[in-house]
Amino acid sequence: MTKDQWGALQEQISKAVGHNNYKTWIEPLRFVGTSTDGIVTLQAPTNFFSNYVSQNYGDMLLQHVARTSQDVRKLDIKVASALTESEAATPQPQTVRAAPPPARDHLPGAPLDGRFTFDTFVVGKPNELAHAAAKRVAEGGPVSFNPLFLYGGVGLGKTHLMHAIAWELTQRNPHLAVLYLSAEQFMYRFVQALRERKMMDFKEMFRSVDVLMVDDVQFIAGKDSTQEEFFHTFNALVDQNKQIIISADRAPDEIKDLENRIRSRLQSGLVVDLHPTDYELRLGILQSKVESYRAMHPGLEIEDGVLEFLAHRISTNVRVLEGALTRLFAFASLVGKPINMDLVQDSLADVLRASERKVSIDEIQRKVAEHYNIRLSDMIGPKRVRNFARPRQVAMYLCKQLTSRSLPEIGRRFGGRDHTTVMHGVRRIEELRQQDGQIDEDVEMLRRALEA
Repeated sequence: MTKDQWGALQEQISKAVGHNNYKTWIEPLRFVGTSTDGIVTLQAPTNFFSNYVSQNYGDMLLQHVARTSQDVRKLDIKVASALTESEAATPQPQTVRAAPPPARDHLPGAPLDGRFTFDTFVVGKPNELAHAAAKRVAEGGPVSFNPLFLYGGVGLGKTHLMHAIAWELTQRNPHLAVLYLSAEQFMYRFVQALRERKMMDFKEMFRSVDVLMVDDVQFIAGKDSTQEEFFHTFNALVDQNKQIIISADRAPDEIKDLENRIRSRLQSGLVVDLHPTDYELRLGILQSKVESYRAMHPGLEIEDGVLEFLAHRISTNVRVLEGALTRLFAFASLVGKPINMDLVQDSLADVLRASERKVSIDEIQRKVAEHYNIRLSDMIGPKRVRNFARPRQVAMYLCKQLTSRSLPEIGRRFGGRDHTTVMHGVRRIEELRQQDGQIDEDVEMLRRALEA
């Protein structure tokens, strides 16, 4: 087999694999030579390229080469570093030389926020499992669960944990190739590579990292080509035992238009839910922020009850909660006043209006009845059997948590019951949430559905 014979085969190979596949995978191969024992050596630009061509086109190429030269028995595709001195000395035509793979020190990821570390992450019951899992992955070492999938609503700490993992990994091992980016950036890089015909650079880049972190993966749902490439990247990294960390705003099986094969792989590791914050966690976050703000505003005073009020009223989004505190400190420092309830009402009027609970008792009753598959009339009626009493107590609890209605008014809406009955039902559900994981899961799911 000679170089001229290899060149003569190109048109046949192009017809066999298709023009696009030929341009991407076959044309960059360089003919090196044929050994005396019938081994034809071709040079590939990268290790990934070599492995891919060998697995997907090796048999087909060998058949074409063997038909041209009877003495050929094997095809060997190598990268430049694996060639012998005599092989490497063969002249290399510039027209087919591929660009070197991108440097690992210049990964095209998103910048990391220096504020988002494990030290600044406030841990509470709603996020303690996610925090523990993130810390375990950040320790490095053997992969214990892959991928780690973090999900939860807006402002619950997913991005904070992702950044914290990246910071910890790079501090422990500066030579580790950690790539953090959003799913939107992944799609943008993919489209850019297609447009500029640099798919090999793209594939080599994303398959050469040690840790891949993709934020807001729900963004690629419904985008077929991007999902296809993400699927292959995911598989290639898992096969190499590389760590993958994913975040989304909902669980894998709840992401609409996500391919089933991707969904099943996302569920194959550890899936962790960041629950909505409770009062204690929100108060802890505010207290932590106040400590950091005091360094910048040492003379500012905060009256008792302000942080407690904010933690109670702004309950759905930690970012809004932190933004409200930032606004308070800025306003107080500008006007030279202490932070008290009057200042809160003046400077946060719009935030407090937006955070008012707007869920109705009727809506809660309907949603709970649907969830437990009972009739609404049975839930608010006089029957005290367990099948109706427990859903009734859950509905009462949610009415107390999600509306501003008084206990007597809630009782009247549940068949004219006394306010002490409502108090008993609320306390009972609070106790059961600590003891029964199923009750806790039901209440959280209903709460999310009602607040969505």
